[in-house]
Amino acid sequence: MKVIVDDKIPYIRGQIERLADEVVYLPGSAISKSDVRDADVLIVRTRTHCNRELLEGSSVQLIVTATIGYDHIDTAYCDAVGIQWTNCPGCNANSVCHYVHHALEATGRLNPSYTIGIVGVGHVGSLVAADLEACGMKVLLCDPPREDLEVRGERLEVRDVPSFVSLSTIQAEADIITFHTPLTKEGPYATYHMADESFFHQLPHCPLIINASRGGVVDNDAMLRALNEGLIADAVVDTWEGEPNINRELLHRVAIATPHVAGYSADGKANATRMSLEAVARFMGVDFVPEIILPDAPCLSVETLLDDSRLLKLHPDRFEEMRGSYPVRREYF
Repeated sequence: MKVIVDDKIPYIRGQIERLADEVVYLPGSAISKSDVRDADVLIVRTRTHCNRELLEGSSVQLIVTATIGYDHIDTAYCDAVGIQWTNCPGCNANSVCHYVHHALEATGRLNPSYTIGIVGVGHVGSLVAADLEACGMKVLLCDPPREDLEVRGERLEVRDVPSFVSLSTIQAEADIITFHTPLTKEGPYATYHMADESFFHQLPHCPLIINASRGGVVDNDAMLRALNEGLIADAVVDTWEGEPNINRELLHRVAIATPHVAGYSADGKANATRMSLEAVARFMGVDFVPEIILPDAPCLSVETLLDDSRLLKLHPDRFEEMRGSYPVRREYF
């Protein structure tokens, strides 16, 4: 079995070789049609666009993305031609939760006097909600697809059903709005440009906006105009439209700007690699226990978060380099 692996996926070298006959490591953005022609499995991140252009005529049978998001995979095409695919839901949820916590500290908003609206209450949003409720903040939850499932009694786990509110309620009441949704462009709950021109013009409280989900959930041009017009107080942006070629003017207007690294704890990366290896093993029908040893490293702090932001603002042309060589950090819970 031949496997193509994004060469920035950590902790996978020496592990995938226990499963595959041949392993080829390549930069994610450089994986080409000729590279995958005789491959059986792809293990990628968000920089590899797995679509007809890449996959047609190949022998690929399984795509594993070592990420939560999977909008870089043309799932409709894969389903149509029988290519299996899977992602790693929840792998870095703790890491993103820590990022939001420290971003609120850094902007002076980790305070019980503020109301925060969380849009998207999956693995990440649920952890953010629990953390901020423990800090005494009022938390509003908005997740229409999850609410729809739970109201109909189709939830997968037995637990108390949280109280959900509408997006318009969050717009009306929240001092902080943070997005934790996948990026979808079709269907009744499409999230592409959920925060658009109209969204920003319906905000009476001039909130802080945080986007650590997917870049396209927030219309970046509309956010810039909202900042310039005083419709929002400030913004924290980790995920951007057009990465790595991001809006430079928006970069310099936001309070905190980071190169898509909110989920980049060593723990989160190890979880993603472990889940990816287990997915390949399931596909092969074999038992496999990954052996991943995490290094000792410092945790994210307000200081390191602000240092990351200063560095990106100084060198926006190094976005991809900063993301690919991000220093090792650990989680604290």
